[in-house]
Amino acid sequence: MTSGAEAGPPPAGGGARGAPGWPGGAAATLTVLIATPLEAGHVDRIAAADRRIRVIYEPGLLPVPQFEADHAGQPRDLSPADLARWSDLRSRAEVSFDFDWQDPAGMTANCPRLRWVQGTSAGLGGFLERTGLARTELVVTTAAGVHAVPLAEFALLGLLYLAKDVPRLSRLQRARQWEMRHFRQLAGTSAVLVGLGGIGRETARLLAAAGVQVTGVGRPGRCYDVPGVTSYIADTEIDSALPGADALILACPLTERTRNLIGARRLGLLPRGAVLVNMSRGQVVDEQALTAALHGGHLGGACLDVFETEPLPASSPLWAMDNVLVSPHSASTVDAENRLITDLFIDNLGRWLAGSPLRNVYDRAAGY
Repeated sequence: MTSGAEAGPPPAGGGARGAPGWPGGAAATLTVLIATPLEAGHVDRIAAADRRIRVIYEPGLLPVPQFEADHAGQPRDLSPADLARWSDLRSRAEVSFDFDWQDPAGMTANCPRLRWVQGTSAGLGGFLERTGLARTELVVTTAAGVHAVPLAEFALLGLLYLAKDVPRLSRLQRARQWEMRHFRQLAGTSAVLVGLGGIGRETARLLAAAGVQVTGVGRPGRCYDVPGVTSYIADTEIDSALPGADALILACPLTERTRNLIGARRLGLLPRGAVLVNMSRGQVVDEQALTAALHGGHLGGACLDVFETEPLPASSPLWAMDNVLVSPHSASTVDAENRLITDLFIDNLGRWLAGSPLRNVYDRAAGY
């Protein structure tokens, strides 16, 4: 359940090392397609990273971003000529910054020269499986590490939101009602943190600084050295740690190993009043069991950035629960995101051109 910052080449044929002949090879340029909305300054930085890079970027053909660092956006009403233009541009790409907005599943056919895609998300496993790209020889690198700080901040926010009973304070403020009461102290509490990759590491550091004792949960047989973690257990031993946890924080990738990791039985192992923070993927938790544990009062609250179905249906009872903080899968989206992803991409471009191992290569066997 760890996501390494740097990975070596995948099996033969994957092409995780740079294009043959770099540097000084036969090829004179490397054609890079920017397939997602990106600020012009960042595009210029990519183009200036190496004289051999040729950037293709036509923002008028890309979806319209609805907020800063929106990599989905709203589709444009493109003419047949515009669509033909996009088809021509993507067919030239050897490297793509993000996936084709129009037909990601068809990238290997529509982009015959394409060898590597730099994703803009850390958790690409489910997407790659759904589109079939996980079963191709296309090299994919994730944005692992880019979102670590904002998600760690989200985890701390969730714990403080519930410890300080912000929902009750908001109700009293709206009612102009002065009602003194006691609150819980976060320092001195304990948390079980599932996932010790970039997000987990930053979360452990931040929680430890707030005085929280963190038990880290990783994969069996792995050795971890994560600042802020006071003890480690394998995910096969998670049941032993839950009864003593004031909080359960999920920061793991979605794989077959973690799917439905937390169900009714494990929620029941948590002490009454414990809270859950999920910034992993909705499918890691049985949402129906979570809702029941919240409604019945066994859980003290939940801070959720991800859900089994997204957008969260209006009929979901989670919307109306005072002890639940609903975030629309955007806790990782901050104003610095595009700059950080561009930094990562530029570093990887240098590695690709030098024939060196890329950072954050998607591991098909592990699923992240």
